[in-house]
Amino acid sequence: MKVVTVLGARPQFIKAAPVSRALRQRHEEVLVHTGQHYDHRMSGIFFDGLEIPEPAVNLEVGSGSHGAQTAAMLEGIEQVLLKEKPDWVLVYGDTNSTIAGALAASKLHIKVAHVEAGLRSFNRTMPEEINRVVTDHLSDMLFCPSQTAVSHLANEGITRNVHLVGDVMSDALYWAREQLQAKPIGILEQLGISRQKFLLVTSHRSENTDNPKRLAGIVNALNALDEPVVFPVHPRTRKTLQAQGHELRKHIQTIEPVGYFDMVALTSTARLVLTDSGGLQKEAYWLGVPCITLRDETEWVETVDMGWNRLAGTQTESIVNAVRTFAPPSQRPALYGDGNVSAKCVELLGA
Repeated sequence: MKVVTVLGARPQFIKAAPVSRALRQRHEEVLVHTGQHYDHRMSGIFFDGLEIPEPAVNLEVGSGSHGAQTAAMLEGIEQVLLKEKPDWVLVYGDTNSTIAGALAASKLHIKVAHVEAGLRSFNRTMPEEINRVVTDHLSDMLFCPSQTAVSHLANEGITRNVHLVGDVMSDALYWAREQLQAKPIGILEQLGISRQKFLLVTSHRSENTDNPKRLAGIVNALNALDEPVVFPVHPRTRKTLQAQGHELRKHIQTIEPVGYFDMVALTSTARLVLTDSGGLQKEAYWLGVPCITLRDETEWVETVDMGWNRLAGTQTESIVNAVRTFAPPSQRPALYGDGNVSAKCVELLGA
C-alpha cells in the first residue's frame, strides 16, 4: 500500500511522527511538505526533534492569503498525486494544507483519510472550522479522537468508515516524555526559570492575532500579571505585535519558537498554560498542567468538562482572574488515547 501524507504546519508534524513510524513498518509513505510553515523555526526543528523522515517533496508555498496559499498547494499536491498514484492520501487536522490535500485527492478519485476528524467549534468565522468541515465531508476514512467528534459527524450524516481511535498526539507525547526522562531538561536553565514558577503562553490563531481588540486584551492581561511568563512567539504574532505597537513588560520573556521536546519540557514544568492552540490544550491535560484557553470556544470540550481547562476569551479581566483563581480538581480521567492510536489508524488503512 502506498500512502501520500500531506503536512504543512507544526501540529501536523507532531501528529504525523508516530503514524509515520507505524506506517513505514509495513507500507510505503511519500511525505509531502506544503511549506505552509516555511521558516526553519516553524518546521525544520520539528523534523529534527521528532525523528520524522525528511519530506520527499517540499512545495515551498510559504505565506499568503487563504485563497492564494490553498490554490498553490492544490496545484502542487495534484502533480505529486498524478506521479505517485497512491492508494490513500492522509491529511491531519484543520489547516489549509489539510483541505488542499483532501480536495486534490478527491478530484483525482483517490481515497482520503482524515486524522482528527469530527472536531467542531461551531464558529464559522474560523478558517480552521471551514477546513475541517469540508475535509470531513470529502474523506473516505475518518479517525476521530473522541466520542464527541463521532457524534458531530453523525449529526452531519457522516457515519460510514468513522472510527473512534483516540488522538495520535497522545502517542507523540508519551514517546517524547520517555525520551525526556533519559536526559536533563536544559531549557529551564537556559531561560533562568524554575519548575512551577512560571506561566507558559502561546498565541497564534488568526482570530486573535488579526483582531486588534482581541490581541490587545491578551497583551494587557499578560502585562498585568505578577509572575514570570515565558512566551514562544509565532512569527506572525511577533509581526502583528510590532505593527500594533504593543510592548511587553520585563516579567514576560519572549523567545523564538522551540522544538517539540523543549515545548514538552516547558509545558510539563509550567504552573499554568495560557494558549489558543488546540494541541497545547490536550498536552497540558495529559501532563497534568492547568490550562486557560484564550478563545471563546474549544473543540476539546472534554478538557473543560473535566475541570482542567477554562475558557477565558480575550478580555483582560477575564484572563487575569482566571490566572489568579483557577484550580483544577484532584481527579484527571484518561482522555483521547492510550499511546497506541497510530497503530490502530495504520491497521484500519491497510484493512
